[in-house]
Amino acid sequence: QVQLVESGGGLVQAGGSLRLSCAASGTIFRINYMGWYRQAPGKQRESVAGFTRGGSTNYADSVKGRFTISRDTAKKTVYLQMNLLKPDDTAVYYCNADITTFSTRRDDYWGQGTQVTVSS
Repeated sequence: QVQLVESGGGLVQAGGSLRLSCAASGTIFRINYMGWYRQAPGKQRESVAGFTRGGSTNYADSVKGRFTISRDTAKKTVYLQMNLLKPDDTAVYYCNADITTFSTRRDDYWGQGTQVTVSS
Protein backbone atom coordinates (compact mmCIF):
# COMPACT_ATOMS: atom_id res chain seq x y z
CA GLN A 1 0.00 0.00 0.00
CA VAL A 2 1.23 3.44 -0.96
CA GLN A 3 -0.20 6.77 0.09
CA LEU A 4 0.52 10.30 -1.07
CA VAL A 5 -0.52 12.99 1.40
CA GLU A 6 -0.57 16.61 0.27
CA SER A 7 -0.72 19.80 2.25
CA GLY A 8 -0.26 23.51 1.82
CA GLY A 9 -3.01 24.73 -0.46
CA GLY A 10 -5.14 27.77 0.29
CA LEU A 11 -6.30 31.19 -0.79
CA VAL A 12 -3.77 33.85 -1.70
CA GLN A 13 -3.81 37.17 -3.50
CA ALA A 14 -2.17 37.57 -6.89
CA GLY A 15 1.56 38.04 -6.49
CA GLY A 16 1.63 35.99 -3.32
CA SER A 17 3.25 32.67 -2.52
CA LEU A 18 2.28 29.22 -1.34
CA ARG A 19 4.25 26.07 -0.64
CA LEU A 20 2.80 22.62 -1.28
CA SER A 21 4.12 19.42 0.25
CA CYS A 22 3.57 15.80 -0.72
CA ALA A 23 4.78 12.92 1.40
CA ALA A 24 4.83 9.34 0.15
CA SER A 25 4.51 6.45 2.55
CA GLY A 26 4.04 2.70 2.45
CA THR A 27 5.89 -0.27 1.04
CA ILE A 28 8.08 1.81 -1.27
CA PHE A 29 11.12 0.23 -2.85
CA ARG A 30 11.85 2.98 -5.36
CA ILE A 31 10.31 6.27 -6.42
CA ASN A 32 10.74 6.55 -10.18
CA TYR A 33 9.02 9.89 -10.60
CA MET A 34 7.34 12.35 -8.25
CA GLY A 35 5.77 15.61 -9.14
CA TRP A 36 2.76 17.87 -9.36
CA TYR A 37 -0.19 18.19 -11.70
CA ARG A 38 -3.07 20.62 -11.59
CA GLN A 39 -6.60 20.77 -12.89
CA ALA A 40 -8.57 23.96 -13.25
CA PRO A 41 -12.37 23.93 -13.63
CA GLY A 42 -13.35 22.89 -17.13
CA LYS A 43 -9.77 22.09 -18.12
CA GLN A 44 -7.72 18.94 -18.47
CA ARG A 45 -5.23 17.93 -15.83
CA GLU A 46 -1.77 19.23 -16.73
CA SER A 47 1.75 18.60 -15.52
CA VAL A 48 3.24 21.43 -13.47
CA ALA A 49 6.63 20.20 -12.29
CA GLY A 50 8.36 16.96 -11.42
CA PHE A 51 11.50 15.04 -10.48
CA THR A 52 12.79 12.02 -12.31
CA ARG A 53 14.61 9.32 -10.36
CA GLY A 54 17.90 10.67 -11.61
CA GLY A 55 17.12 14.02 -10.10
CA SER A 56 16.27 15.94 -13.25
CA THR A 57 13.44 18.42 -13.01
CA ASN A 58 10.88 19.55 -15.52
CA TYR A 59 8.46 22.46 -15.47
CA ALA A 60 5.50 23.58 -17.47
CA ASP A 61 6.33 26.67 -19.50
CA SER A 62 3.58 28.59 -17.71
CA VAL A 63 5.31 28.23 -14.31
CA LYS A 64 8.99 28.48 -15.22
CA GLY A 65 10.73 31.15 -13.20
CA ARG A 66 7.89 31.30 -10.66
CA PHE A 67 7.59 27.76 -9.27
CA THR A 68 10.38 25.64 -7.82
CA ILE A 69 10.17 21.95 -7.07
CA SER A 70 12.43 20.45 -4.43
CA ARG A 71 12.62 17.19 -2.55
CA ASP A 72 13.78 15.48 0.60
CA THR A 73 14.60 11.95 -0.51
CA ALA A 74 14.99 10.66 3.04
CA LYS A 75 11.47 11.81 3.85
CA LYS A 76 10.11 10.76 0.44
CA THR A 77 8.66 14.24 0.16
CA VAL A 78 8.46 16.76 -2.64
CA TYR A 79 7.70 20.43 -2.27
CA LEU A 80 6.38 22.99 -4.71
CA GLN A 81 7.25 26.57 -3.90
CA MET A 82 4.90 28.79 -5.87
CA ASN A 83 5.79 32.47 -6.13
CA LEU A 84 4.26 35.35 -8.07
CA LEU A 85 0.99 33.49 -8.20
CA LYS A 86 -1.56 34.49 -10.80
CA PRO A 87 -5.32 33.93 -10.96
CA ASP A 88 -4.62 31.48 -13.81
CA ASP A 89 -2.79 29.29 -11.30
CA THR A 90 -6.08 28.59 -9.54
CA ALA A 91 -6.65 24.84 -9.64
CA VAL A 92 -6.68 21.67 -7.64
CA TYR A 93 -3.07 20.54 -7.37
CA TYR A 94 -2.38 16.82 -7.30
CA CYS A 95 0.74 15.00 -6.27
CA ASN A 96 1.70 12.16 -8.61
CA ALA A 97 4.26 9.42 -8.17
CA ASP A 98 5.49 6.44 -10.17
CA ILE A 99 6.52 3.96 -7.49
CA THR A 100 7.93 0.46 -7.40
CA THR A 101 6.91 -1.38 -4.25
CA PHE A 102 8.78 -4.14 -2.46
CA SER A 103 6.62 -6.63 -4.30
CA THR A 104 8.28 -5.25 -7.46
CA ARG A 105 4.96 -3.95 -8.70
CA ARG A 106 5.22 -0.58 -10.40
CA ASP A 107 2.18 1.71 -10.34
CA ASP A 108 1.07 5.29 -10.72
CA TYR A 109 -0.28 6.94 -7.57
CA TRP A 110 -2.20 10.16 -6.94
CA GLY A 111 -2.79 12.28 -3.90
CA GLN A 112 -6.21 13.52 -2.89
CA GLY A 113 -5.60 17.00 -4.27
CA THR A 114 -5.26 20.38 -2.61
CA GLN A 115 -7.07 23.53 -3.70
CA VAL A 116 -5.06 26.60 -4.64
CA THR A 117 -7.07 29.74 -5.23
CA VAL A 118 -5.45 32.98 -6.37
CA SER A 119 -7.60 36.09 -6.16
CA SER A 120 -7.04 39.10 -8.38
